[in-house]
This record gives sequence, structure tokens and C-alpha cells, in this order.
Amino acid sequence: MPRSERSPLLLAGLLAAAGVAHFAAPRQFDATIPRALPGAPRTWTHASGVAELALAAGVALPRTRRAAALATAAFFVGVFPANVKMAVDWRHRPAPLKAAAIGRLPLQVPLVLWARSVARTGEGRS
Repeated sequence: MPRSERSPLLLAGLLAAAGVAHFAAPRQFDATIPRALPGAPRTWTHASGVAELALAAGVALPRTRRAAALATAAFFVGVFPANVKMAVDWRHRPAPLKAAAIGRLPLQVPLVLWARSVARTGEGRS
């Protein structure tokens, strides 16, 4: 299978793994929810996990891939404030953890571009 055909499935796998992680280890995600959001952090954690699982299913299916990949790009932009909050909250942690939190920030750009690329290829065909 050519790389361009695997790309949507790899993106779907990443989304599915992240979605499952929101339910398997929710506490770590609760801590990244910005305080300005209404409601309980756990509700946002679970909603984010459900969204990632739904996006994974949409990206995996050729029929819904384009729309789901565009929604995925928007989702990656939407969760950026949580990553910023994590970087701020972790500024006093040991250097490796602080570096990981800060390093996540620029990684959002390739994730958004990846999702847009999957959307451009539509059904995964080059």
C-alpha cells in the first residue's frame, strides 16, 4: 500500500489511540482543561475522547474521510489552548517533562497540515 493510502489510516489510528487514552487515563487530560471553560474538566476530557473516536472513524472511512479530516484539522487547532495550559502548568517540573510539554506546542502544526493533506486526497487516493 502506497504511503498516501496509509496516511489516512495512520491518522485515524492516532486519533483512536488518543480517544481511548482520554478514557483510560482521564486524570492527565483533566489537568490540561483550561479553567475558563464551563463545567467539570472530566466532562471536557470525555467529550474530547468521544470527538477523537468519532473523527477516527470518519477519517478511516473513505466516504466520510474528507469532511472528517477537515474537522480533525479544526479539532487540532481547538485543543491547542489545552497544550498551552499544560506547558504553562509544567514550567516548574523537571527539565525533561518541561521540554516535552513545550515541545508539544509546535507539533500541532504538522498535525493540522497532516489532517488537511488527508482531506485534500479525499478518499485516500493520490
